[in-house]
Amino acid sequence: MDQHIDVITLGVPDLEAAHRFYVDGLGWEPTLVIPGEITFIQAGHGRLLALWRREALAADLGRDPGAAPGAVTLGHNVASAEEVGEVMAAAEAAGATVLVPVRKATEFPGTQGCFADPAGVIWDVVHNPGVHIEADGRVVFDSPEG
Repeated sequence: MDQHIDVITLGVPDLEAAHRFYVDGLGWEPTLVIPGEITFIQAGHGRLLALWRREALAADLGRDPGAAPGAVTLGHNVASAEEVGEVMAAAEAAGATVLVPVRKATEFPGTQGCFADPAGVIWDVVHNPGVHIEADGRVVFDSPEG
């Protein structure tokens, strides 16, 4: 199996609310919308975020997928500490619940904030100056020693 993720699907209890949050609130551009069914949003090189009705996901799986947020967070890395604040403010204005206000990170030398979208999916917004993305998309971490 190749080491990559192409689609992250969120089973949302209210598709219209999720669409409003991500598309209207955050300004993310959908790639494909099937009204009342699913919204696909480009979320990186070759990567999609799918907002799918939770009951449709359950039917497809043949079981209850469980409720958000579970033990998963989605990470959104940004280029500066100021951008963490900007993203957090935009998310809150779009209807997110702020879980961790913008602060100096406790586990790494950077800045972070966390919010939950209307379905309860948790996003961790981070600026970590020790993480760099190469031109080929490879993520490189500075050594802990600096």
